[in-house]
Amino acid sequence: MKADVKTLENKKAGTIDLADEVFGLPTRADILHRVVNWQLAKRRAGTHKVKERGEIVGTGAKIYKQKGTGRARHSSRKTVQFRGGGVVHGPRVRDHGHKLPKKVRSLGLKTAMSMKAAEGNLFILDAAAIDDMKTKTLSGKLDALGLDNVLIIDGPAVDANLAAAARNLPGVQVLPSVGANVYDIIRRDKLALTKAAVEQLEARLK
Repeated sequence: MKADVKTLENKKAGTIDLADEVFGLPTRADILHRVVNWQLAKRRAGTHKVKERGEIVGTGAKIYKQKGTGRARHSSRKTVQFRGGGVVHGPRVRDHGHKLPKKVRSLGLKTAMSMKAAEGNLFILDAAAIDDMKTKTLSGKLDALGLDNVLIIDGPAVDANLAAAARNLPGVQVLPSVGANVYDIIRRDKLALTKAAVEQLEARLK
């Protein structure tokens, strides 16, 4: 499939051939769901923790005798029934990450980019670089292109001026091609790839 290439000055810079096996796949909501769940699970710290009965500081003595009081039978104050006691079946420190086959992860990335292309929200830029790191300069260029909520993916490295200028724009995110991922692609309205990014991604995913 062919796509128009534009510059950051909103001028046409020719066309580019996009590989159908990377940018022309049907939308698979199930694959996108699996990959996003995998990504978000890996981000979780898993440091939530409560104290169980054995970790409460206090005496283990029986609070009153077993028989003759007319009250319920209890052991120590550290049991879960009492205020300040332990918590039963509470969260423990653990890793929430799980395995996902590489083929599914690769298919998810191709599906996400194909979805943007099918929606008409995929833009190809000749290059993503600016002369100064002023946010106002970048904002004006992106407004002219109609890229208000966009993920920009560049080649092996991101232009330092562009990355600095994009920090103050809440709807703009910049990543190198190695950082391209499903969650960041689908959370933005539009996807902008440089020609270098297209080359890198096609070599990686074909």
